This record gives sequence, C-alpha cells and structure tokens, in this order.
Amino acid sequence: MSRLKSGNARYHSVQNLLSSSLLFKYLKIKIYRIIILPVVLYGWENWSLTLREERRLWVFENRVMRRIFGHRWDEVTGEWSKLHNGELNDLYSSSNIVRVIKSRRMRWAGKVWGKGEAYTVFGGGNLRERDHFGERSVDGRIIL
Repeated sequence: MSRLKSGNARYHSVQNLLSSSLLFKYLKIKIYRIIILPVVLYGWENWSLTLREERRLWVFENRVMRRIFGHRWDEVTGEWSKLHNGELNDLYSSSNIVRVIKSRRMRWAGKVWGKGEAYTVFGGGNLRERDHFGERSVDGRIIL
C-alpha cells in the first residue's frame, strides 16, 4: 500500500490546484492523470489486488474527484451537498482506477503470452519444445 501513500502525498501537494475555481475541470483532471495517477498505478499490474485494497483505491479516487468537481447545489433543500459516488462516476467519464489496474494487468498478461511465457504465468510450469500454441500470423496474432 506504499503506492497509495505516495499517491496521497502527491494529492496533498496539488490539492489547492484541484480545488481552485480558476482552473477548468478538464485541467484538474489532467493534473490528476499526469501527476497523481502514475504514482498510484506503478507496479499494480504484477501485484495481487484484494477487495480491501480495491476499496481503498476507490475511496482515494472518489476523494480526489470530490476535490476536483466540488459540491453541488441542492434545489430541494437550498444547500450545498456532497456529490454521491454515482454522480462522481457520471462526471468523470474515464474508467475508475480499479478497472484501469485490471486492464493493465490483462495487457501485461497478453504481452507475456505473446512472448511464449504464458504457460508459466498461468500455472503450467516451464515451456518445452513440444508445447505448441499455434503459428503466428502476419499481424502477430496466434493461429490455433
């Protein structure tokens, strides 16, 4: 979880920018994607992700998104209120952080598969000469 601590440190270093009314929301999202997200996502492709860690990542991302999008005016009560998680997901059109981690993990597994090491990665042991996954086509796909 040290990556999340590093992400928190980055978040706290730019939180004034994220809550500034002088910056457009798309710039704030760019700051999140360029400065905070790479620190948090570094190395997650290879690590196991528990449900507890997934929840912590969702909480972290929702906290950052609440800072970016601010509060909303509630017409019924006439007060400012916090955005709910569903509203944050609607406003932030990109994939959530857990989905990004899982897609990167699948991309990593695909690269390993392409190198012929997939048998080892997916629990099969060492590859031997007789293990045959199929021929490669011109565009690099495996023909079974």
